[in-house]
Order: sequence, then C-alpha cells, then structure tokens
Amino acid sequence: MEDTGRIRKSLTPGARRIVFGDAAETDNAEMFHLTQVDKAHVIMLAECAILQKEKACALLHGIDELRGSDFSPLRVTQAVRGLYLLYENYLIEKLGMDIGGSLQTARSRNDLNATTLLLRLRAPYLLLLKEALRLQAVLLRRARIYSGLTMPAYTHYQAALPVTYGHYLAGVATALARDIESLLRLRDEINCCPLGAGAVGGTSFPIATSRTASLLGFTETSWNSFDAVASRDLVLRILSSAAIMGVTLSRLSADLLLWTTVEYGLILLPDHLVGSSSMMPQKRNPFLIEQAQGRSSHALGALVGATSAMHGTPFTNSVAVGTEAVSHLWPALQRLTEATTLLRLVVDGARPNAGRMLEQATRGHTTATELANRLVVEGSRSFRAAHRDVGEIVTHAVEQEVTLEEAARDLSDDEDFQVRFRKLDPASVARSALCGGGPGPAAIDACLARLRASWAGQMVLSRAIAAAWKDAERRLAEAQEKLCSPLPAWPA
Repeated sequence: MEDTGRIRKSLTPGARRIVFGDAAETDNAEMFHLTQVDKAHVIMLAECAILQKEKACALLHGIDELRGSDFSPLRVTQAVRGLYLLYENYLIEKLGMDIGGSLQTARSRNDLNATTLLLRLRAPYLLLLKEALRLQAVLLRRARIYSGLTMPAYTHYQAALPVTYGHYLAGVATALARDIESLLRLRDEINCCPLGAGAVGGTSFPIATSRTASLLGFTETSWNSFDAVASRDLVLRILSSAAIMGVTLSRLSADLLLWTTVEYGLILLPDHLVGSSSMMPQKRNPFLIEQAQGRSSHALGALVGATSAMHGTPFTNSVAVGTEAVSHLWPALQRLTEATTLLRLVVDGARPNAGRMLEQATRGHTTATELANRLVVEGSRSFRAAHRDVGEIVTHAVEQEVTLEEAARDLSDDEDFQVRFRKLDPASVARSALCGGGPGPAAIDACLARLRASWAGQMVLSRAIAAAWKDAERRLAEAQEKLCSPLPAWPA
C-alpha cells in the first residue's frame, strides 16, 4: 500500500507518528479482534465461492502463524499507513499478492473498524456488568442483614424520619438495578454486525453477511450500509448508561463519606479499607470511597467528549466519529468498573454503629411526623394543624434539651395526648411504615424479594451473553477446520 497507483509516496513522518504510532506498541488484543474478523470473512468468501478454497486456507494458515508469534513480525516494521495495512502488507509479502491481496475482497477498513469496535467492547462490557452485579449482590445481602437496624434518613443533611440501614441499602440497590438493566438493553446493538457494509455503499459481491455475523457471535446484521459505518451512537448510549450509573455510585459515596466522619459516626470501616495520614497519626481516611467517587465521574466527561467529537460531522465514515469519539470509551468503562469494585469492597466491609444510629434518630426528633399523623388519626385534626402543634413541641424539646414526650408533658396535661407517645420510639415508627415502600418489615421484604428476582434474571442474561460470544470462537475454529482440514498447509 506504499504505491496505490493514486498515491505514490509515504505519509510524512511527523504525521505518521501522531496518527499511527509505533508498530512496536502493537496491541495484541486489537490484532486478535482484527484477525478474528478476517478469519470469519475469509471463511465466508470461500463458502460463497468468491475466493478459492486453497487461497482461503493459505490466508487462514498465515493468520494463524502470525497469531502464534504474538504478531512479533509486525513490531519490527514501520506502520506507514496504519496497523491494518501493515498487517495486510505482511500477508502479501508472506503469501504473495494473489493470495495476500485477496483478504480485502468485498471489505473495507470502514466496516472492519466498526466490527472490531464491537468485538473489543465485549470484554469491558461484560466486566462492568459482572462488577455491577457483584455490588448488587452485596447491597442485597447487607440490606437483608440490616433490615431492622434503625437509623435516621436525612434530607437537606438533617435528620428527617426513622428508617433502617437495610432500607437505605435496598434503595441504592433499586437504583442500581435500573442502571444494570440499562446496560443490558444495549446487548441488541452490540450484537448487530456491520461487516459487509464496505466503505459506505455495500458491495456487489454476493457475500453472506449473516454467515460472518454468526461466526463472530452476532445475532443480526446491519440494515443499511451508511448507518453501519457512519454511526457510533452505541458508544454514546453506553457512556450515557455508564454516566448515570456513575451518578448512582457517586451519591452512595457521598453518603458513606459523610457517615464515616466522627461527627456522624454511623459507619465504621475496618483497617484494610482505610488509609493513614503521613503527618497526622490519628487519621483513618476512607480514601477508597473518595477513589470510587472520583472514578465514577469519568463516564460523564467521556460522554461529553464523545458527543462533542461526533457533533456536526457528516453522516458517513469519519475519523472524528470512529476514532476520536470512540477513544473516550475505554478509559471511562475501566474507571467505572474500578469504582464499582471499590464500593463493593467498602459496602461489604462497612459496619454500622447501631447505637450511634439510634441515638441520632432519637436526637433528631425523627418521630415528630408520626406524632402529627397520630394527632390526625386519633385527634380529629387536620394535618396542617397537627403539624404546627408538633412543631411547637419540638421547639420546646430543643430549647429545654428534653425528649418529645417530656416536652409534650410540659405543654399539655391531656392524658390522651400522652397516650399517643406509646411506641413512638424510632424503631417502632420505622416498623410501622409499611406503605409507600417504607422500612416496615413486610415492605422491605417485598422490596428485597423483587430485587433478588431482578438480580437473578440479570445474572442469567449476562452469563448467556458471555456464553454466546465464547461459543462463537468455537464455531469459528470449527468452520475453519471443516474448510481446510483436507488441505495441506500452504508452503511458507
């Protein structure tokens, strides 16, 4: 490809280093995906009688030899026109133009790049799903264990209502279940193969795109060649789902960071989940939570970067779309996966301070709303009137540094009024909140049952996706063996 007939000089060295890098830095994973596509494509060409069987098998043998050497021959050659053309040139030099030059029949770098993106995406996509489901499992396990452990819910950073620590964790798990479901819904797009679209206008060769798709583990093929090579909106949707999941993780991190402070003291972290200060000997820094919080933001930045790169580009193959926008995806998925793992470790290892939680729920007068509710039910008052009455009681309790019951006794000698304080402790009030998805035992049990069923279904689906992609590697190897086993290896 140094002399294409139309272009007869190499790319200028300065530009070449920027655009194509150094061949010595060849990414084996990237080359594996390239060659995986090529093997499927060559097998299909032979099965469709577009490429002679002997030539196809010689190509497949050459690709396997290159794989067996970990692509080392490519590292000693300058990538004058990019990694793929370096690889194609190697096959031409090794096998001759008649055979090596046949590899690109009915194919372009455009549909090849679109396909390898999807293959490359599989591993980080599955890893993120795996870690998200592991975090979800820990949340559900801890939510069950601590479903009866009373703590205050906070609004505006102020103690609000009595709930349980398990109820809080189940709430986070409910949000995470939607995040996981959003990622799983993208599987259909990841399973749509663009191979066959060519440069942008398809091909007149009678190829079987469904065959290459099947050999590579895809379940369907692209409907339109323009869309196949022009679109990377899947990247935006993955980053969007990842960014939303990052928000969920960051909010969990914000609560945990606050609750581990001395001022709150609701959560205790063991030594293996905290760090020390280089100067202050008393410090036990929950830095893993901060690490998770920081990493959770990368997907949002990547979404903005990828969207900006794609915006305003022509609807056809584009470097800005296919290369620059896509480059934001990989570090974002890695960072979010790391944040998910760190938070799983923290949630699993964190121990709630039961006494402190109950104390904060009591000191925060979190049962005041329930007292107002009882005045409505038992005292025939409107809620707004009851709200004001209880507000005055709370004010007196705060000023006199007494409990709500003591404050009510000071302000009223009505015995019926005093009766309403029976079972008005935070734990009893939390147990009574059975409606609206509250922390009452029956309500939290129902919530956890649904979440466990959802988790089980998501786990089954994620494993099925992984198994299908793994099975495709086996089918590709079997197809190659069936095509070439009767033939001798092409001479080196």
